Amino acid sequence: MKLLRNILDNLKPDFEKGGKFPWLHSTFDAFETFAFVPKTTTKNGAHFRDALDMKRTMTMVIVALIPALLFGTYNIGYQHFLSLDPKIGFFDEIWNNLWYGILKVLPIIIVSYVVGLSIEFGFAQWRGHEVNEGFLVTGMLIPLVMPPDVPLWQVAMATAFSVVIGKEVFGGTGMNFLNPALLARAFLFFAFPSSMSGDNVWIAEKADAFSGATPLAEMMAGASIPTHSFMEMLLGVMPGSIGETSAIAILLGAILLLFTGIGSWRIMLSVFVGGAVMGLTFNLFGSNPYTQIPFYYHYVMGGFMFGAVFMATDPVTASQTNRGKWIYGFLIGVMAVLIRVVNPAYPEGMMLSILLLNVFAPLIDYYVVDSNIKKRIKRWKMKGGENV
Repeated sequence: MKLLRNILDNLKPDFEKGGKFPWLHSTFDAFETFAFVPKTTTKNGAHFRDALDMKRTMTMVIVALIPALLFGTYNIGYQHFLSLDPKIGFFDEIWNNLWYGILKVLPIIIVSYVVGLSIEFGFAQWRGHEVNEGFLVTGMLIPLVMPPDVPLWQVAMATAFSVVIGKEVFGGTGMNFLNPALLARAFLFFAFPSSMSGDNVWIAEKADAFSGATPLAEMMAGASIPTHSFMEMLLGVMPGSIGETSAIAILLGAILLLFTGIGSWRIMLSVFVGGAVMGLTFNLFGSNPYTQIPFYYHYVMGGFMFGAVFMATDPVTASQTNRGKWIYGFLIGVMAVLIRVVNPAYPEGMMLSILLLNVFAPLIDYYVVDSNIKKRIKRWKMKGGENV
């Protein structure tokens, strides 16, 4: 590491003002801060300091995503070989499953990072700003919400759309009001629906005779209960997006996010409460089979669990006030189940519910803050503040 530090110190003057490549300062700074903690320190005023800077926060989220990534990679291979031989067991072809999954997932990850980071670097250079670490997480989230056989050129288009339209036109990371990873998925869903829906996209190169339907698609088609058992859906042994199938793997990531204080427990809990309330309401008043499934089935079908842990808790696009987080998360859970059950054209409701509440998050915070101000004014008046 000392050798790398010396190399960077020797190169740094060339990228500063008066050097050979001052126009690449943002790019050099991004690589330097990726390798080492920045030397920038505060000199004036009072500041709060703790161990969680932006780079550490983004790193922890990446680590939290690893269980879902690893299981999703393995499950891609298993679902492929299961479609060819329905008698194969989950652990019968461990290395074949894993290698097949790597060959499918790795190119998607590479395309996501190359396209997204290239655009981020370009905008940073143009504006003369530092490159923000936010895309380190977004670049991993985008592949995890994609089907395993999605064309790479579509991944590139969706990534470019999410970065340019979802972030940079509003000023970059921290200024966006929509979750970029979900925006990439929404772009593909509406622009190329054949690549994001139907029974043929969730299993890579599946045999024609094999169904390939997800539990959500089965319920939307009128099934009384999914063919996969609750335990299979909990483990994630079913077709689906790369990182969204295993609830257990996602919960492992949630534990890390909660333990480190990065993920909001209020948002996570309220999403599940909202989903339960809507599911139980359908149980009481619904008439078709989809409305009668146990409410907790919604947690392990589709992207509900992944969205609650990794998408709804995005600190930029979520509500910021504590009471607002409860309202925001609750409405996401309610809307996710409502869209799933009521909308016959769109079996997965988590994506649209989070994007919808992203739009309303600032409004929720506004009324929460306004309510607090009014309560304080009322208490002030009751204590005789007007006469002071």
